[in-house]
Amino acid sequence: MRNFKTALLSVIVFTVFCGFIYTAVMTGIAQAVAPKAANGSLIEVNGVNYGSELLGQPFTSEKHMWGRAVNIDVKSYKDSNGNQLAYGGPTNKTPASVEYNKIIGERIEKIRKANPERGNEPIPVDLVTASGSGLDPDISLAAARYQVPRLARENNMSEEAVSAIIDACTSPKVLGFFGEATVNVLKVNLMLDGVLH
Repeated sequence: MRNFKTALLSVIVFTVFCGFIYTAVMTGIAQAVAPKAANGSLIEVNGVNYGSELLGQPFTSEKHMWGRAVNIDVKSYKDSNGNQLAYGGPTNKTPASVEYNKIIGERIEKIRKANPERGNEPIPVDLVTASGSGLDPDISLAAARYQVPRLARENNMSEEAVSAIIDACTSPKVLGFFGEATVNVLKVNLMLDGVLH
């Protein structure tokens, strides 16, 4: 009986520590050290929330920079009232499948049509493929620069002005040499729309 009480007490202490104390301490530290990141890295301007820097959004207007393909599912998940919820995720399609190759072909055609200035120039791969998460908010610098002529034309701006916006929204390689420079698509589009400066 004594062993049972000791085991039960251990479980209760462990649950209280891990479930409440540890969680409260980590939340407090996160709020103190990095409050913006701890709250989802939301971009809010004049009380309007435009989204998170950490989640990709589907942009289809030719006036906006296009990011990676975003896989939004509104059929699988519902809230407690039965309303459909948007959810993103990877495609889970193999590159060897006919369906996958058809999707890639359609994306290539759409991108070429929207960016005629680029002719038959190779399209950066991240413009035609989805990320592993299906909600990647960033694209490569090459993918961003590929879109400069279209963005300049559609927004009545110079290519230099569009390039300056891209530069302002570019994160460099980690420590200067790990990974690659990336461009946050949401930030670029908010700057193109005049929401961010």
